[in-house]
Amino acid sequence: MSELRFGFTTGSCSAAAAKAATYMLLTGKTIEKISIETPKGIRFDAEILDCKRAETVTSCCVIKDGGDDPDITTGAHVYAQVSLDDTQSGIWIDGGLGVGRVTKPGLDQPIGNAAINSVPRQMIQKEVAEVAKLCDYQGGLKVIISIPEGEELAMKTFNPRLGIVGGISVLGTSGIVEPMSAEALLKTIAVELNQKKALGMELVPVSPGNYGLDYMRRTYGFDLDASVKCSNFVGDTIAMVKEKAFSGMLLTGHIGKLVKVAGGMLNTHSKYGDCRMEQLRECAELVGASEQIQLRIMECVATEDAVDLLQKEGLAPQVMQMVIERIMKQLKICAGERLQIECMMYSNKHGMLAQSDGAEKMLAKIKKEIER
Repeated sequence: MSELRFGFTTGSCSAAAAKAATYMLLTGKTIEKISIETPKGIRFDAEILDCKRAETVTSCCVIKDGGDDPDITTGAHVYAQVSLDDTQSGIWIDGGLGVGRVTKPGLDQPIGNAAINSVPRQMIQKEVAEVAKLCDYQGGLKVIISIPEGEELAMKTFNPRLGIVGGISVLGTSGIVEPMSAEALLKTIAVELNQKKALGMELVPVSPGNYGLDYMRRTYGFDLDASVKCSNFVGDTIAMVKEKAFSGMLLTGHIGKLVKVAGGMLNTHSKYGDCRMEQLRECAELVGASEQIQLRIMECVATEDAVDLLQKEGLAPQVMQMVIERIMKQLKICAGERLQIECMMYSNKHGMLAQSDGAEKMLAKIKKEIER
């Protein structure tokens, strides 16, 4: 099997496009390629496209290549427009079409700034300054980064949840995209937790995803979009919640994910195993289910089917209570003594299946914190 191919971040594309546009503006020459060195120390040879030149402004673009990472921004056109600015010295960087703008605290950039993160800003600054020095230009330069597809792409990212409006973020700390989507997701979870903390929240709602969104909204008036989405990373998320010194965490989720936690799986990805039916069968056995019922549970493909079966047999309440107790045992081991942790487990068809003793009380407090 061949080694996975890395790509280059939107930050690297922005820096390369800005360097090329600056060069064309200050020399009057058109170029088709330019090179930058990423913070990782890897050279990026970028193809320069769609060049437009005028006397005081130049623009061009670099097409984003995310390598073998499943990156939704691959193929996006990252434009840099560089213009002379006689009103000030230095280099001024902002976002244009398709680059999001920050509206909530707790992110890399302050409220009101374009969502061009610190490292990409430093990269743009460095590359543009190098060209200005080479051309002996000491005046001001304005750099506008635009990504025409950005507003549409942003709907497939966490940006709307994070309060970044109007487009995607220009990201990257190493300058390259390594095919490690799990790492990227963990970083996103950390950003969401930082934002909750910056908003003054002491209790944090966490959910693997949006399964049960309508049920939670209808029954508890709680929008799961307000939860930090942990995906499969239950254990890693609890560790981050502890590190950031939250006082409590409420995990809400569908039985299909959470029953794995009952079996000690703190990463619920299927590649690490699948103990769902085994857990349900074992709990059913302990509450008196017949061997026939246990066998039928093991034959179920989806947890919803197993819940249907348990409901018909009148065993669901006892089994679900045992499952939530097992889940809570695992969560408390992971959380330790300083973090209060609660859990709600539901199904799409049957609604709330079981919850820990303090779950509803914590949910009420979380709603108040969000509404503040």
